[in-house]
Amino acid sequence: MSPFEQLRLRWLESFIERLDRVAAQRNSETAHLATGRRGERAAYFYLRRLGYVVTARGWRSARARGDLDLVAWESDVLCFIEVKTRTTRAVAPAEAAVDAEKRRMLRKMAHYYLRQLPKQDIPVRFDILSVYFEAGKSADFDLFRGAFGWE
Repeated sequence: MSPFEQLRLRWLESFIERLDRVAAQRNSETAHLATGRRGERAAYFYLRRLGYVVTARGWRSARARGDLDLVAWESDVLCFIEVKTRTTRAVAPAEAAVDAEKRRMLRKMAHYYLRQLPKQDIPVRFDILSVYFEAGKSADFDLFRGAFGWE
């Protein structure tokens, strides 16, 4: 990523963060929902800096409950990325929240997402991105590529 692109991405991230703060003040959003949204926004920019091309955020289907936090291409692999955000590491790692039921829901959602694409035979991967906003520290990210598969 060129220095100009990095600067542009940093500016965009800062601008969106300010807009989210204003929206949160007006909507009196609960703390855990605000933390989750902040984590998904940070995850988006983190992945962009790694070279991912994000094609969907918060994708939903009328056929199933839930959503896909982020859908992105890393090279020629389509990645379904579940973002988990925490304010501390003290209790349990954020990725531990992606249990069997959550993985089942993500697989189902990924299936519906893939059905809308013109090409069906593409490599797919399920990733988990843990985001930590610990007091007094900058955001910390743990990316688990290929965290689980179709089974």
